[in-house]
Amino acid sequence: MITAIGFDADDTLWHNETIFEEYHRRFQALLARYHDPKTVERALYATEMRNLDLFGYGVKSFALSSIETAIELTGGSIPSEELRALVQMARDMLAHPVELLDGATETVGLLAGGYRLLVITKGDLRHQERKFQRSGLANIVAHCDVVSEKDNATYARVLARHGIAPEDFLMVGNSMRSDILPVLALGGHAAHIPYPLVWAHEESAAPAGCARFHELANLRELPALLDRLRA
Repeated sequence: MITAIGFDADDTLWHNETIFEEYHRRFQALLARYHDPKTVERALYATEMRNLDLFGYGVKSFALSSIETAIELTGGSIPSEELRALVQMARDMLAHPVELLDGATETVGLLAGGYRLLVITKGDLRHQERKFQRSGLANIVAHCDVVSEKDNATYARVLARHGIAPEDFLMVGNSMRSDILPVLALGGHAAHIPYPLVWAHEESAAPAGCARFHELANLRELPALLDRLRA
């Protein structure tokens, strides 16, 4: 029986990838006189993947990779004021208001009385904790675990730390790679709620023939799913 629910944060509880999408557009425009948008995007993604083990996830990592990419694509000739513009773009992302997805507050509030609730998110610790506090959900959800990666071992550690058995746990998120597949591998349940934009690194095929995998259209469908599982 499900007794605990984990929520991904970015693009599950609040909008995130739309902010990165805007940075991508501005980054392409900044480098437009050097390269076409596709070349810029390919180079930026390659740099992100190369730096991922060292920099991790989040805005700061993304900003460092974009600066490195800009230097590489311009042969080191990019003016300092344009590098400064990239830094300011990162500041804008970090200061962006938290915009909750439709139904986030109501659904989390509704479930708080009957389940243990966790937010499990990856990224920059300071930024993720600040967004959690600004979201207003910290008044409802007691625990926010910010992790460096979301894989089988990480979920096993988080669940063990909170004393939750995998079979009693449901993870809710938009990423097959980070929110769904690792939890299913541990024997837990996972509910996938697609978001219109997905970072290429997070793309993965949906699991086939797994009764513990659930596909929802939005957060408002979650209470009904839990009622069905309980029945």
